[in-house]
Amino acid sequence: MSRLLAAVLTVVAAAALAVGAALGIVALLQATPDQPNTPLITYEHAQQGS
Repeated sequence: MSRLLAAVLTVVAAAALAVGAALGIVALLQATPDQPNTPLITYEHAQQGS
């Protein structure tokens, strides 16, 4: 019976650790600021005359 209890406690601890790691990763990803969306190359548009 003690082996079964140890196995159940191990599974519960592993699940809690996985959920905690997932929540931590999500929190870190949301904490990083968004990068500005500026183009690296810009083209000047020629004005079309008559």
